[in-house]
Amino acid sequence: MFFNENRIPIFRSLIIAQDRNERIKILNKIKKMQISDFYSLFEIMEDKPVTIRLLDAPLHEFLPHSKEAMDEFVAFYKKDHPGITENEIRLRCDMTREVNPMLGHRGVRVAITFPEIYRMQVEAIFEAAYKLRKNKGIICKPEIMIPIVMSQRELKTVRFGKKIEGFEIVGIRQIEEELRSKKQEEKIEYKVGTMIELPAAAILADKIAVHADFFSFGTNDLTQTTLGLSRDDFNSFFTHYNEYDLLDKNPFQYLQEPVKELVDTAVERGRLVRPDLSCGLCGEHGAEPENIPFCMSAGLNYVSCSPYGIPLAKLTIAQENLKNQNL
Repeated sequence: MFFNENRIPIFRSLIIAQDRNERIKILNKIKKMQISDFYSLFEIMEDKPVTIRLLDAPLHEFLPHSKEAMDEFVAFYKKDHPGITENEIRLRCDMTREVNPMLGHRGVRVAITFPEIYRMQVEAIFEAAYKLRKNKGIICKPEIMIPIVMSQRELKTVRFGKKIEGFEIVGIRQIEEELRSKKQEEKIEYKVGTMIELPAAAILADKIAVHADFFSFGTNDLTQTTLGLSRDDFNSFFTHYNEYDLLDKNPFQYLQEPVKELVDTAVERGRLVRPDLSCGLCGEHGAEPENIPFCMSAGLNYVSCSPYGIPLAKLTIAQENLKNQNL
């Protein structure tokens, strides 16, 4: 949504904004875009549940990565900030870069440091839902997903809010209640869940489930953080591991035993606290037929994958169901 050529300069301006007031002004522009995004999405899906993962990508990924892109952004930013120098813009971009962005400033961590960003997205979700109900009579079912959570305290803070002296993070519950009251709307049922993509989250699943309506296992990141492998760099030495029988298959295609054990553990612990906890797998692992029997035996409710993988995934699920009926 944010990489669109008409949006990316605005989002880059948000990232290098120097204070909250400037961020709020930019977020107001982005919010209109997000309302349109969510409205169209909800309209297509009608009364089916729609899971929306809030902003996750490391912020530095949105910044210019070439001279041409940087020159274009400098020209764009200077239109609204004529007093700023090109060097200052470049410096702000450089200061946002991270050594290890996959483990850096992303997901729920953005919600803690810049809570106004997640607030904008949550408001856009509900404003789109109210608008669709009013215009088309469609009552959608938003499922808001918080990514890269490592502890129950993070999820509790984002869902229910937290105050400390002089500072406050307004939680999803309060945002929804205030917006509904302001617009004099009737409540739309929604869920709040989280991504389980860190070993810490899997181990703390029973505590996290207290504040989550559903789990989605992000097995790409869970594989990276469990095995200590970078999906982007692994191919440079996978051949050697394969030749020496140290790894039989690509772990970013086939679930490995430690990852499976963490998924099993998280499902079991989460449902001890919340028996009706919905659990699913998110990522390309869900399209690989070899992984699906494990997902079913682990008690997952669904696997999700790219559209191209859906037919094969459905076929595998049907075959597994037939096999189980014959046992």
